[in-house]
Amino acid sequence: MDEAHLGKDQGDPATALAARWSRHLQFDRRRSLHTVRAYVATAHRFIDFLSRYRGEIVGRYGLLNLQAVELRAFLADRRGDGLGPSSAAREMSAVRAFLRFAAEEEGNLPQLPRTRSPKRPRTLPRPASPADAVALAEQAAEGAVLPWVGLRDLAILLLLYGSGLRVGEALSLRARIVPLGPALRVTGKRGKTRVVPVLPAVKEAIAAYVAECPWPLTGDAALFVGAKGAPLNPDLVRRAVRTARQRLGLADSLTPHALRHSFATHLLAGGADLRSLQELLGHASLSSTQIYTEVDAARLLDVYRHAHPRA
Repeated sequence: MDEAHLGKDQGDPATALAARWSRHLQFDRRRSLHTVRAYVATAHRFIDFLSRYRGEIVGRYGLLNLQAVELRAFLADRRGDGLGPSSAAREMSAVRAFLRFAAEEEGNLPQLPRTRSPKRPRTLPRPASPADAVALAEQAAEGAVLPWVGLRDLAILLLLYGSGLRVGEALSLRARIVPLGPALRVTGKRGKTRVVPVLPAVKEAIAAYVAECPWPLTGDAALFVGAKGAPLNPDLVRRAVRTARQRLGLADSLTPHALRHSFATHLLAGGADLRSLQELLGHASLSSTQIYTEVDAARLLDVYRHAHPRA
Protein backbone atom coordinates (compact mmCIF):
# COMPACT_ATOMS: atom_id res chain seq x y z
CA MET A 1 0.00 0.00 0.00
CA ASP A 2 2.56 2.57 1.14
CA GLU A 3 6.21 1.65 0.46
CA ALA A 4 7.49 3.41 3.55
CA HIS A 5 5.08 1.47 5.75
CA LEU A 6 5.46 -1.80 3.90
CA GLY A 7 9.19 -1.58 4.45
CA LYS A 8 8.60 -1.48 8.22
CA ASP A 9 6.88 -4.87 8.29
CA GLN A 10 9.96 -6.72 9.53
CA GLY A 11 10.62 -6.22 13.22
CA ASP A 12 7.53 -4.06 13.80
CA PRO A 13 4.63 -6.39 14.67
CA ALA A 14 1.93 -3.71 14.85
CA THR A 15 2.89 -2.29 11.46
CA ALA A 16 3.00 -5.80 10.00
CA LEU A 17 -0.51 -6.27 11.38
CA ALA A 18 -1.61 -3.12 9.54
CA ALA A 19 -0.21 -4.56 6.31
CA ARG A 20 -2.23 -7.75 6.82
CA TRP A 21 -5.31 -5.65 7.55
CA SER A 22 -4.73 -3.83 4.29
CA ARG A 23 -4.81 -7.13 2.38
CA HIS A 24 -7.88 -8.22 4.37
CA LEU A 25 -9.77 -5.04 3.49
CA GLN A 26 -8.81 -5.20 -0.17
CA PHE A 27 -9.23 -8.90 -0.93
CA ASP A 28 -11.54 -10.33 1.75
CA ARG A 29 -13.78 -7.35 2.42
CA ARG A 30 -13.45 -5.95 -1.12
CA ARG A 31 -13.31 -2.36 0.02
CA SER A 32 -12.51 0.30 -2.57
CA LEU A 33 -8.86 1.25 -3.01
CA HIS A 34 -9.65 4.72 -1.68
CA THR A 35 -11.18 3.28 1.50
CA VAL A 36 -8.29 0.85 2.02
CA ARG A 37 -5.73 3.66 1.68
CA ALA A 38 -7.64 5.89 4.11
CA TYR A 39 -8.21 3.15 6.71
CA VAL A 40 -4.66 1.81 6.62
CA ALA A 41 -3.20 5.33 6.80
CA THR A 42 -5.28 5.84 9.95
CA ALA A 43 -3.97 2.56 11.39
CA HIS A 44 -0.38 3.69 10.84
CA ARG A 45 -1.10 7.09 12.39
CA PHE A 46 -2.61 5.37 15.40
CA ILE A 47 0.34 3.00 15.81
CA ASP A 48 2.81 5.90 15.54
CA PHE A 49 0.82 7.94 18.07
CA LEU A 50 0.52 5.04 20.52
CA SER A 51 4.27 4.43 20.34
CA ARG A 52 4.91 8.11 21.16
CA TYR A 53 2.25 8.14 23.88
CA ARG A 54 3.59 5.02 25.60
CA GLY A 55 7.23 5.79 24.92
CA GLU A 56 7.83 2.36 23.43
CA ILE A 57 7.26 0.40 20.23
CA VAL A 58 3.76 -1.10 20.17
CA GLY A 59 4.20 -4.87 20.17
CA ARG A 60 1.84 -7.38 18.64
CA TYR A 61 -0.26 -7.58 21.80
CA GLY A 62 0.02 -3.90 22.62
CA LEU A 63 -3.17 -3.18 20.72
CA LEU A 64 -5.20 -5.68 22.74
CA ASN A 65 -4.93 -3.92 26.11
CA LEU A 66 -5.86 -0.46 24.93
CA GLN A 67 -7.29 2.01 27.45
CA ALA A 68 -10.07 4.51 26.80
CA VAL A 69 -7.75 7.36 27.79
CA GLU A 70 -5.42 6.38 24.94
CA LEU A 71 -8.22 6.52 22.39
CA ARG A 72 -9.29 9.91 23.71
CA ALA A 73 -5.70 11.15 23.59
CA PHE A 74 -5.38 10.04 19.97
CA LEU A 75 -8.62 11.79 19.09
CA ALA A 76 -7.46 14.98 20.83
CA ASP A 77 -4.18 14.79 18.94
CA ARG A 78 -5.99 14.47 15.60
CA ARG A 79 -8.40 17.30 16.45
CA GLY A 80 -5.33 19.38 17.29
CA ASP A 81 -4.17 18.75 13.72
CA GLY A 82 -7.32 20.52 12.51
CA LEU A 83 -9.53 17.50 11.89
CA GLY A 84 -13.24 18.38 11.84
CA PRO A 85 -15.95 16.43 13.73
CA SER A 86 -17.03 14.29 10.77
CA SER A 87 -13.47 13.44 9.71
CA ALA A 88 -12.52 12.68 13.32
CA ALA A 89 -15.51 10.35 13.62
CA ARG A 90 -14.40 8.49 10.49
CA GLU A 91 -10.88 8.30 11.91
CA MET A 92 -12.19 6.71 15.10
CA SER A 93 -14.30 4.29 13.07
CA ALA A 94 -11.19 3.16 11.19
CA VAL A 95 -9.25 2.73 14.44
CA ARG A 96 -12.05 0.62 15.94
CA ALA A 97 -12.18 -1.58 12.83
CA PHE A 98 -8.41 -2.06 13.01
CA LEU A 99 -8.57 -3.00 16.70
CA ARG A 100 -11.37 -5.49 16.00
CA PHE A 101 -9.19 -7.09 13.33
CA ALA A 102 -6.25 -7.27 15.75
CA ALA A 103 -8.37 -9.03 18.37
CA GLU A 104 -10.00 -11.44 15.92
CA GLU A 105 -6.63 -12.41 14.46
CA GLU A 106 -5.60 -13.55 17.93
CA GLY A 107 -8.86 -15.48 18.31
CA ASN A 108 -10.23 -13.05 20.91
CA LEU A 109 -13.58 -11.34 21.09
CA PRO A 110 -13.12 -7.62 20.44
CA GLN A 111 -13.44 -5.69 23.71
CA LEU A 112 -12.92 -2.08 22.74
CA PRO A 113 -12.68 0.68 25.35
CA ARG A 114 -15.81 2.79 25.60
CA THR A 115 -15.38 6.29 24.27
CA ARG A 116 -17.69 8.60 22.37
CA SER A 117 -16.99 9.52 18.77
CA PRO A 118 -17.19 13.21 17.88
CA LYS A 119 -20.64 14.42 16.95
CA ARG A 120 -21.55 17.07 14.46
CA PRO A 121 -23.22 20.14 15.94
CA ARG A 122 -27.00 19.95 15.69
CA THR A 123 -28.29 21.69 12.58
CA LEU A 124 -31.40 21.71 10.46
CA PRO A 125 -31.84 18.46 8.50
CA ARG A 126 -29.86 18.58 5.28
CA PRO A 127 -29.18 16.16 2.46
CA ALA A 128 -26.03 14.11 2.86
CA SER A 129 -22.98 15.23 0.96
CA PRO A 130 -21.79 12.81 -1.75
CA ALA A 131 -18.80 11.90 0.43
CA ASP A 132 -21.02 11.18 3.47
CA ALA A 133 -23.44 9.10 1.39
CA VAL A 134 -20.62 6.89 0.11
CA ALA A 135 -18.94 6.75 3.54
CA LEU A 136 -22.23 5.60 5.07
CA ALA A 137 -22.56 2.80 2.52
CA GLU A 138 -18.97 1.66 3.02
CA GLN A 139 -19.23 1.79 6.81
CA ALA A 140 -22.43 -0.28 6.71
CA ALA A 141 -20.56 -2.84 4.62
CA GLU A 142 -17.60 -2.78 7.01
CA GLY A 143 -19.87 -3.47 9.99
CA ALA A 144 -21.61 -6.49 8.47
CA VAL A 145 -21.27 -9.87 10.15
CA LEU A 146 -20.35 -11.66 6.91
CA PRO A 147 -18.43 -10.40 3.84
CA TRP A 148 -21.29 -11.17 1.43
CA VAL A 149 -23.76 -9.36 3.70
CA GLY A 150 -21.46 -6.35 3.63
CA LEU A 151 -21.41 -6.46 -0.17
CA ARG A 152 -25.22 -6.63 -0.14
CA ASP A 153 -25.59 -3.62 2.16
CA LEU A 154 -23.10 -1.63 0.11
CA ALA A 155 -25.01 -2.43 -3.10
CA ILE A 156 -28.37 -1.45 -1.62
CA LEU A 157 -27.23 1.87 -0.17
CA LEU A 158 -25.34 2.87 -3.31
CA LEU A 159 -28.49 2.03 -5.28
CA LEU A 160 -30.65 4.24 -3.05
CA TYR A 161 -28.29 7.16 -3.44
CA GLY A 162 -27.22 6.58 -7.05
CA SER A 163 -30.69 5.94 -8.49
CA GLY A 164 -33.03 7.63 -6.01
CA LEU A 165 -34.93 4.47 -5.07
CA ARG A 166 -37.12 3.98 -2.03
CA VAL A 167 -36.06 1.09 0.23
CA GLY A 168 -39.17 -0.89 -0.72
CA GLU A 169 -38.46 -0.40 -4.42
CA ALA A 170 -34.89 -1.66 -4.06
CA LEU A 171 -35.97 -4.71 -2.07
CA SER A 172 -38.68 -5.56 -4.60
CA LEU A 173 -36.15 -5.99 -7.40
CA ARG A 174 -35.92 -9.48 -8.89
CA ALA A 175 -32.72 -11.36 -9.61
CA ARG A 176 -33.48 -11.50 -13.34
CA ILE A 177 -32.38 -7.85 -13.76
CA VAL A 178 -28.75 -8.97 -13.41
CA PRO A 179 -26.55 -8.21 -15.26
CA LEU A 180 -27.60 -4.59 -15.13
CA GLY A 181 -27.53 -2.20 -18.04
CA PRO A 182 -27.22 1.61 -17.93
CA ALA A 183 -30.84 1.98 -16.78
CA LEU A 184 -33.34 0.07 -14.68
CA ARG A 185 -37.13 -0.13 -14.69
CA VAL A 186 -38.60 -0.09 -11.19
CA THR A 187 -42.14 -0.29 -9.83
CA GLY A 188 -43.01 2.36 -7.26
CA LYS A 189 -46.08 3.45 -5.35
CA ARG A 190 -49.48 2.55 -6.79
CA GLY A 191 -47.78 0.22 -9.27
CA LYS A 192 -46.30 3.11 -11.25
CA THR A 193 -43.19 2.13 -13.21
CA ARG A 194 -40.31 4.40 -14.13
CA VAL A 195 -36.82 4.17 -15.58
CA VAL A 196 -33.84 5.25 -13.47
CA PRO A 197 -30.15 5.49 -14.35
CA VAL A 198 -27.66 2.97 -12.96
CA LEU A 199 -24.19 4.31 -12.26
CA PRO A 200 -21.15 2.10 -13.05
CA ALA A 201 -20.24 2.01 -9.33
CA VAL A 202 -23.73 0.69 -8.52
CA LYS A 203 -23.52 -1.96 -11.24
CA GLU A 204 -20.14 -3.10 -9.91
CA ALA A 205 -21.40 -3.25 -6.32
CA ILE A 206 -24.45 -5.33 -7.26
CA ALA A 207 -22.35 -7.66 -9.43
CA ALA A 208 -19.88 -8.18 -6.55
CA TYR A 209 -22.75 -8.99 -4.16
CA VAL A 210 -24.38 -11.44 -6.59
CA ALA A 211 -21.05 -13.20 -7.15
CA GLU A 212 -20.53 -13.77 -3.41
CA CYS A 213 -24.11 -14.42 -2.25
CA PRO A 214 -24.38 -18.06 -1.09
CA TRP A 215 -28.05 -18.27 -2.13
CA PRO A 216 -29.25 -18.82 -5.70
CA LEU A 217 -30.27 -15.51 -7.30
CA THR A 218 -32.14 -16.35 -10.48
CA GLY A 219 -35.41 -15.56 -12.22
CA ASP A 220 -38.13 -14.15 -9.99
CA ALA A 221 -36.21 -14.70 -6.76
CA ALA A 222 -35.59 -11.54 -4.71
CA LEU A 223 -32.33 -9.86 -5.66
CA PHE A 224 -31.53 -8.86 -2.08
CA VAL A 225 -31.85 -11.64 0.47
CA GLY A 226 -31.27 -12.12 4.17
CA ALA A 227 -28.90 -14.48 5.96
CA LYS A 228 -31.22 -17.48 5.39
CA GLY A 229 -31.98 -16.71 1.75
CA ALA A 230 -35.42 -15.13 2.27
CA PRO A 231 -36.28 -11.69 0.85
CA LEU A 232 -34.51 -9.05 2.90
CA ASN A 233 -36.43 -7.29 5.66
CA PRO A 234 -36.21 -3.48 5.26
CA ASP A 235 -35.68 -3.12 9.01
CA LEU A 236 -32.26 -4.75 8.56
CA VAL A 237 -31.31 -2.03 6.07
CA ARG A 238 -32.39 0.67 8.51
CA ARG A 239 -30.48 -1.02 11.32
CA ALA A 240 -27.31 -1.21 9.24
CA VAL A 241 -27.63 2.49 8.37
CA ARG A 242 -28.28 3.46 11.99
CA THR A 243 -25.18 1.61 13.19
CA ALA A 244 -22.99 3.04 10.42
CA ARG A 245 -24.34 6.54 11.00
CA GLN A 246 -23.53 6.37 14.71
CA ARG A 247 -20.00 5.13 14.05
CA LEU A 248 -19.38 7.97 11.62
CA GLY A 249 -20.98 10.60 13.84
CA LEU A 250 -23.44 11.61 11.12
CA ALA A 251 -26.79 13.28 11.74
CA ASP A 252 -29.73 11.15 12.87
CA SER A 253 -31.66 12.48 9.87
CA LEU A 254 -29.41 10.44 7.55
CA THR A 255 -31.74 7.47 7.03
CA PRO A 256 -32.05 5.18 4.00
CA HIS A 257 -34.82 7.42 2.68
CA ALA A 258 -32.58 10.46 3.15
CA LEU A 259 -30.27 8.96 0.52
CA ARG A 260 -33.15 9.33 -1.96
CA HIS A 261 -33.59 12.96 -0.87
CA SER A 262 -29.86 13.51 -1.35
CA PHE A 263 -30.07 12.05 -4.87
CA ALA A 264 -32.83 14.51 -5.75
CA THR A 265 -31.20 17.56 -4.17
CA HIS A 266 -27.85 16.93 -5.82
CA LEU A 267 -29.46 16.46 -9.23
CA LEU A 268 -31.39 19.70 -8.85
CA ALA A 269 -28.26 21.55 -7.74
CA GLY A 270 -26.49 20.11 -10.79
CA GLY A 271 -29.05 21.60 -13.18
CA ALA A 272 -31.80 18.97 -13.50
CA ASP A 273 -35.24 20.41 -14.21
CA LEU A 274 -38.24 19.66 -12.03
CA ARG A 275 -40.11 17.62 -14.65
CA SER A 276 -37.16 15.29 -15.20
CA LEU A 277 -36.68 15.00 -11.45
CA GLN A 278 -40.37 14.17 -11.04
CA GLU A 279 -40.00 11.28 -13.50
CA LEU A 280 -36.83 9.98 -11.86
CA LEU A 281 -38.41 10.02 -8.40
CA GLY A 282 -41.75 8.59 -9.54
CA HIS A 283 -43.81 11.39 -8.01
CA ALA A 284 -47.43 11.42 -9.15
CA SER A 285 -47.62 15.19 -8.75
CA LEU A 286 -45.11 17.92 -9.51
CA SER A 287 -46.00 19.53 -6.18
CA SER A 288 -44.29 16.60 -4.42
CA THR A 289 -41.09 17.39 -6.32
CA GLN A 290 -41.15 21.13 -5.69
CA ILE A 291 -40.02 20.66 -2.09
CA TYR A 292 -36.52 20.15 -3.46
CA THR A 293 -36.46 23.70 -4.79
CA GLU A 294 -36.85 24.84 -1.17
CA VAL A 295 -33.98 22.60 -0.10
CA ASP A 296 -31.79 23.97 -2.87
CA ALA A 297 -32.81 27.56 -2.07
CA ALA A 298 -31.77 27.00 1.53
CA ARG A 299 -28.37 25.79 0.32
CA LEU A 300 -27.95 28.84 -1.92
CA LEU A 301 -28.87 31.20 0.92
CA ASP A 302 -26.34 29.47 3.13
CA VAL A 303 -23.64 29.96 0.48
CA TYR A 304 -24.69 33.61 0.11
CA ARG A 305 -24.50 34.29 3.85
CA HIS A 306 -21.00 32.83 4.03
CA ALA A 307 -19.67 34.43 0.87
CA HIS A 308 -21.23 37.89 0.55
CA PRO A 309 -19.25 40.61 2.35
CA ARG A 310 -22.45 42.40 3.41
CA ALA A 311 -24.48 39.34 4.41
